[in-house]
Amino acid sequence: MNADEFRDELRDARDTELSRLSSSKAVYALTGGEMTGAAVRTGTARELSALELIFERWADAADGESAELFADAAEFAATSAGSFDSDAGDGARHVVADALDAEHEVARLGAAAAAFLVLDDLAGQLVGFFVGDADRKSADEFRTFRTELAEYGDDATGLLAAHCESEADEEAARDAGAAVVDGAYDWYVETLESMGVEPKNVC
Repeated sequence: MNADEFRDELRDARDTELSRLSSSKAVYALTGGEMTGAAVRTGTARELSALELIFERWADAADGESAELFADAAEFAATSAGSFDSDAGDGARHVVADALDAEHEVARLGAAAAAFLVLDDLAGQLVGFFVGDADRKSADEFRTFRTELAEYGDDATGLLAAHCESEADEEAARDAGAAVVDGAYDWYVETLESMGVEPKNVC
């Protein structure tokens, strides 16, 4: 398995789910229906604060390059969350954080790679939101955020490829990645349905 194969296979297997998770309805779900710049920043910060705690725990349990990646990702999540909304607090549900429950290193790398993929796609919609809102400063801020998400995604998938030594490893990574996308999609559907919105049409 290489990095491109992992992402390509995940996109092929979960094309519909990933498309909907990168739609404007996903932004609506993230903000709880409050389509304002402040709500976008708060929703993003809540997700990142949850990710920070998970990546910190994974860093403590890992060694070598994996520990370094998770520690750097935790710092990135914390810094970004503080920049977007330092008083965001926690939300009841999270886009990808709630599905990051993998127990082994290869599975955790697969889950992290999938999480960065989902958030990278969603961040594209967030950039578009601020462009449409004529908020150039925030649009540029979220463009930078998206670029960094993609870089962490590249690092995670590259490290994953280096650690997959058997078919069992590859299967564990694929299963973990799919579970993250499925968990994010559950968040999307359940959040929208709770607000009386039909989740299955991309807009």
